[in-house]
Amino acid sequence: MALTTPAHHRLRLLFVDDEQHLREFMRTELPRLGHEVTVCPDSKTALEVIRKATFDAAILDMRMEHDKAGLTVLSALKQAAPDTEAVIMTGYGSTETAVEALRLGAFDYLTKPCKLSDIEALLLRIQEKRKLKNKAAALETRLQSAEGPAGLVGASPAMLPVQQFVERIAPTEGRVLITGETGTGKEVVARALFGHSQRADMPFVPVNCGALNQNLAESELFGHKKNAFTGADRDRKGLFEVANGGTLFLDELGELDKNIQVKLLRFLEAGEIRPVGANEPIIADVRVISATNRDLRQMVAEGTFREDLLFRLNMFHIHLPPLRERKPDIPDLARHLLARAAKRPVEAVAHLLGPDTLQVLMNYHWQGNVRELANAMEYAWIVSGGQPISPAHLPHDVRSPRPVAASPTRPAAYEPPAYAAVPFPAPAAPAGYHPHAAHAPATGGGKTLADIEMEYILQVYAKNNSNKQATAAELGISLKTLYNKLHKYEEERQQRAG
Repeated sequence: MALTTPAHHRLRLLFVDDEQHLREFMRTELPRLGHEVTVCPDSKTALEVIRKATFDAAILDMRMEHDKAGLTVLSALKQAAPDTEAVIMTGYGSTETAVEALRLGAFDYLTKPCKLSDIEALLLRIQEKRKLKNKAAALETRLQSAEGPAGLVGASPAMLPVQQFVERIAPTEGRVLITGETGTGKEVVARALFGHSQRADMPFVPVNCGALNQNLAESELFGHKKNAFTGADRDRKGLFEVANGGTLFLDELGELDKNIQVKLLRFLEAGEIRPVGANEPIIADVRVISATNRDLRQMVAEGTFREDLLFRLNMFHIHLPPLRERKPDIPDLARHLLARAAKRPVEAVAHLLGPDTLQVLMNYHWQGNVRELANAMEYAWIVSGGQPISPAHLPHDVRSPRPVAASPTRPAAYEPPAYAAVPFPAPAAPAGYHPHAAHAPATGGGKTLADIEMEYILQVYAKNNSNKQATAAELGISLKTLYNKLHKYEEERQQRAG
């Protein structure tokens, strides 16, 4: 194992032995194997160290200043930190003593004198055990699926650049800041980044910063030592340590207390966390992905968010468009969300959403974004009893929407990042199109969903006397999206005419 061992594979070791030459040998050789080591000469010193620090593994001499002193340290170690793996060394080859050590929770034992290669082999086994535990934790977090579809859904002009950017940056170690309105699917993007990263077999730990208890937030994130404060009756790992080797997702980042912002900045700069009440920092290898629906630059100007922290977190910026700006994605999203509500494959439920129902979904303004659509699909699945879903099965607000105010302008701080497509110039009205004439895209047979959508767009366009800005506002889409659709319609019309 080289010195370049990744931090999440490196072990924090405690070595306890009363032989000075052996202590000095381990103090030199264990770091060469890629590990951190704390060396103690006797059980008393070891017991003091255990109260102050946490270790991944411990190598304990059985007999030091008195017989079975190693068992005393083992018992205290297991009580303070049950996850620490312990190896007992004995020069007497006593089977009875070894059995007692295993009964107390030792991982294994070695007979002295032992070779460094024997110790290295044991440490590799401990690493494998930790790796399996991490994979189990990663599997558990995957099973506790994030809100929304399992992956990113949608290839609309507003979403395609997001999809491409996620694929490009997911395999990197770069930190990502995801912005967007509530309900747009920021955690889904975070999980997509995680799922396509080099850390996909390690834990994904989501944290809702807005739900953290202000008095306990530091302990929740960074852990604490026993007796660090009233009620701390045992050591506790923080979420950063739980995510070691994997990804920590900080949702609702703008709600993070300023004192915690300082601690987070320290981790991002040095890769260290310090549990409450601990004297020594802990090295953690964690990729941080964060998300917010707030204007962090405005918060910086108001003094409620640290500018240096924003710079650290915002290596890559992904802005999620609201659902009203990606309406072409609604049919696919609705099918996926219906499948999630039904706990069935998409193919098994897609036929339940007919053109009339999809048109109602397309016409609605979706102020609550994808989350509101998810609720509507769950409602429709229950009300329909698993039968084909008609408009009558949708929530009343979706069937009979009330007029909504024009969408607020997006804060300047959250203009689409560089990956966003550049809008092309506004096209002229389609040739042969009169604003007061009834138009519908030509079709060879029954209308497709795209035909129905385009027909509705043209009707609204005519009603607004070819005013594109008013049309986009009424449709609940961006001006750029309207340009794209009219341009596509004109190209198709010319192809048909030719």
